[in-house]
Parts: sequence; C-alpha cells; structure tokens
Amino acid sequence: MIDPPTGSYDDTVDVFSDVIATVRAGRAKFSRSLRTGPWGNRFGPYPGAGFHVLLHGGCWLIPPSGAPVQLSAGDVVFLPYGAMHGMSDSPHRTIMELPPEPDNGPAIRALHDEPDVLSANQAHLLCGAYRLERGQAHPFLRTLPEVVHIAARPGRHSTLRAAVDLLGADLSEPRPGAGAALPALMDLLLVYLLRAWLDDEVERRPHAGWPAALTDPVIATALHHIHHEPSRRWTVQDLGDTIGMSRTAFTRRFTSLVGQPPLAYLTWWRLNTGARLLQDTDAPLASIARQVGYTSEYAFANAFRREFGTAPGRFRRQHRSCAAGFQEGAHPYPVESVG
Repeated sequence: MIDPPTGSYDDTVDVFSDVIATVRAGRAKFSRSLRTGPWGNRFGPYPGAGFHVLLHGGCWLIPPSGAPVQLSAGDVVFLPYGAMHGMSDSPHRTIMELPPEPDNGPAIRALHDEPDVLSANQAHLLCGAYRLERGQAHPFLRTLPEVVHIAARPGRHSTLRAAVDLLGADLSEPRPGAGAALPALMDLLLVYLLRAWLDDEVERRPHAGWPAALTDPVIATALHHIHHEPSRRWTVQDLGDTIGMSRTAFTRRFTSLVGQPPLAYLTWWRLNTGARLLQDTDAPLASIARQVGYTSEYAFANAFRREFGTAPGRFRRQHRSCAAGFQEGAHPYPVESVG
C-alpha cells in the first residue's frame, strides 16, 4: 500500500476544471421549445457533447440502445459524444421512426404559453450542444456512457437542481442581461451535471476509472503536473519521482485509472492545449509549440496533423471563419418533428 504523498483537493479541482474547459472550448448552441400533441425528434449523431433539460412537463428519451427512459420535469440528459438518440411524447417509436424537423416546426410554440401547466404529453425543452473538433474531447468524456441521465430526485444534486431552476426562470421570462446570463448558466449547468455524474459514479465504482483518478491523490497530483507544466520535458520516471512511485508502479496505476499510459495522455494534453491556443490567441506557431513542449514548430505541426487531421494554420483559419460562438435559435442537432 503506497501512501499518497502530495495529492490535494486543489489538484483534483484543477484537473476537473480542465476537463470542463475542453468541452467549453467547443462552439455552443442551443434551442428551446414547447412540444405539444404527438411529437418526436431524432437528434444526432453530432461531433461534440450535447444535452437536454426538461424544464416542465414530461416526455421519453429513446436511447441508442436499451429501453426508453421516462423523463420528468428537472431531469437532465447528457450526451458526452453526441450519440444518436430520440426524444418523444411516446416510448413506442424507434429512433429511426423520428425524422428531422425544420427549425420552425409545427410543434414549437412561444415559450410563455403557460409552461407551468403542461400536461403529461407536453414538454418544455432546452436542447444544447458544444461542437468539438476531432481530438478535442477529453479522455474523461470518452469513458462516460453514451447517455447520462440525471433524474431530479429530492435530496440529490441540489446545485444541479438550482442551476436548472435558474436557467428555466431566465428562459421563461426574458430579462435584462439575458445575453450574458444564458451562456454563463449553460456553462454552470455543464459543470454541475458532470459533478453529479462523478459523485454518482464514485458511489458505484469508487476504485475504477476517471472518478477514481480525479480523487486519487497520487494520480491527481501527476495529472496536475502534466496539466500545469506541459512544456516540461517529462519522462515517466520524472512523473513517478514527483509522487514517490517507481516507474513501473506509476505506469500501471495511471494507465488502469486514466485509460492510457502517462506519455500518451501527456501528448494528448499538449496538442489539445495547443489547439485552444490556436483558437483563442494570435500567438505565432513557434511560440505555441514551445509552450506545449515541442522543440520546433515542425515537430508540433506534424503531431498536430496526426491528432486533428489538419495543419495548425488551417485549423486556426477554419475555427476563426466558422466559429459562431454562443447561439440561440438554430437547432444544435439535426432535429425533426413527427405528427
């Protein structure tokens, strides 16, 4: 048994914040609607992470596999990698029986049409998505199931419930400052829903996967060093030494929890950090290469092309030309209404 030497709560918080940041780096969009009568939508597949919040009423989630799930007001559904799924007033349709809908489909009505008195077959929905480029999804997200359903149970996840309530209130009655409040509330919702899943998963599997990695003082400390010093010329031996473990024991423990060896994760983090610097700054390519641990612009560009399928310069230009930022209105997924 190895005593955790240097881990701290701050290390865990920092790493989890970075997980959240990789999602928020995506281009966010959302749509809101009041669904009435017989209705159904097919969503995805989508290159990124998506979510639904059922603000009022009731409906059914049709997952990619398995039985339909009944949703109640306050429930949150998260799709970590945009899997195809359905939302419907009935559990008796398959996903492929729910074709797409024009942006202004017949089932969408004004949001102020008495959302507090919806019947069981009506639903006031918020649907959102963060579009992520190839390679940007954090390995943490890849370990989540295709669909994460967090039910609105009394006494559980009070902060998530509060975020849902705040979001619902802001959407139901537009007020001054909504342009600033809505993206902030959506980001807050993302933080709290991932925290809620992490809390539930720690209870179910306390010693396995990313939930254990983020709460394990040893591995959390190693991740902290990787995240905050990507320019350092790390070796597995160096990382093991920082936490007082042998190279072999550290590699085995890190790989079993994180899902990939230490240097593979380090490479992913360096390139993802480089991608965010390309998106968010005007720093020259050579400067970005140095910041993320590459000895030359050429070495960084080659590694970046392997991970993202495009050259860094083109990646930057494409992101600048098509970035829409936080947008309301257009559906975040391809959607279509039935009936």
